[in-house]
Amino acid sequence: MSYTLQINSTSMGAGSQELGEMLLRSFLNNLSTLEELPTSIVVYNAGVGLAQVGSDTAGALQKMADKGAEILLCGTCIDYYGLRDKALVGQISNMATITDRLLKAPKVVSL
Repeated sequence: MSYTLQINSTSMGAGSQELGEMLLRSFLNNLSTLEELPTSIVVYNAGVGLAQVGSDTAGALQKMADKGAEILLCGTCIDYYGLRDKALVGQISNMATITDRLLKAPKVVSL
């Protein structure tokens, strides 16, 4: 089954930010070990920080990219958060491509 994962935050769920960050890190690490990975992972808003090399989540994203998952990072968001000069996992993209992936995906999982 083909699906796209949408990430727009550095945490998962509502409530404690610290707990949400732990949950998202655990989710991505577990996801990266599965055979059935998302076709695309679109990352925008504060979520782009997850792709910064050295973060707790970059390794899981890189593992999924190495297995063929497309990682698309919002370029406007990267500029907004001052990450353009940082090493990032995935490819810097634009909202036109992100919109295309989300609208054409047979299934979108949002975190």
